[in-house]
Amino acid sequence: MAKDYYATLGVEKNASKDEIKKAFRKLAHEHHPDKKGGDDKKFKEVSEAYAVLGDEKKRAQYDQFGDMGSMGGGAGGFEGFDFSGFHGFGGQGGGFQFDMGDLGDIFGDIFGGGGGRRTKTKKGNDIQIDIELDFKESIFGVNKKFSLNKTSTCKKCGGNGAEKGSEMMTCKTCQGVGYIREVKRSIFGQVASERTCSECHGVGAIPKTKCSECRGAGILKQQEELEIKIPAGIENGEMLRVTGKGEAIRGGSPGDLYVKVRVKPHKVFKKEGNNLTANLEVKLSDALLGAELPLETLDGKLSVKIPEGIKHGEVLRVRGKGVPTGHGAGDILLRVDVKLPHKLTKDAKKLIEELRKEGL
Repeated sequence: MAKDYYATLGVEKNASKDEIKKAFRKLAHEHHPDKKGGDDKKFKEVSEAYAVLGDEKKRAQYDQFGDMGSMGGGAGGFEGFDFSGFHGFGGQGGGFQFDMGDLGDIFGDIFGGGGGRRTKTKKGNDIQIDIELDFKESIFGVNKKFSLNKTSTCKKCGGNGAEKGSEMMTCKTCQGVGYIREVKRSIFGQVASERTCSECHGVGAIPKTKCSECRGAGILKQQEELEIKIPAGIENGEMLRVTGKGEAIRGGSPGDLYVKVRVKPHKVFKKEGNNLTANLEVKLSDALLGAELPLETLDGKLSVKIPEGIKHGEVLRVRGKGVPTGHGAGDILLRVDVKLPHKLTKDAKKLIEELRKEGL
């Protein structure tokens, strides 16, 4: 029975070369027998499928005949697929040709290296913290200072782990190269890999006299004072990323600091985009006759003009007093709430009766 190589890789028959390569790399990484949870049988199946579909000529023949065994010696069949024929993936045995670039990342993740040396910069752990802002701070922005206990570069030695004035010596463990080369056996034969030297942390040298503060580690847990700029108009729940302010690591770059912002609600105003909104209570008489009412904003007092005959629910706009932007500021939007009196005096009733007589 003919094998469905497209189904093995989980791609459509019209899949592009890149889609086929991507599917193979994912499945090969998942099923590699030298990896925990790997499956030797499935790994061979996906490798067999890619050996055909990854080659344009073989793929065309497979699409035409539907069975590699029917190709009359073109591939010689794949039953009893034998990896020994790859001879280092060069294709000298069995006629199969693999691109080491397709497998390099897979082996790099499994063994820590691959066929050649690939250096990867180490990075410290990221940190996330929560901070609380007043509503006004969130609108206009603020520089926020706080203290954080984290792993940082040693200030005394500058991160090299050496006491001041001490000379550096070549690391004997890695002979000064900063990494250890190892060879492991796999179904493909011997596979070389590299790992960072644990003695010098990839630097290639160690101090003759270790720093008395960090004891040669170059990093240590300490309290650090930080100041970050909170931009104007930040939203509640928004996350800020501060590059390089996370945990430090010897021989690598520090992680990042993620700051989650929580904004305390305001008793009067709410934020809607670049505008501030609020309800404005207006007496019935002021609504009928018009008035000027004081308003306490986030950056000072101002006077709001109430036009004569304004209706309940109408919105008044105070321009330029909302959230600052790079090209000005938003507005304050005031929803008019006309307050009706619960009780009326005799004189007030008489006046309202007069209004009724006038049809109002």
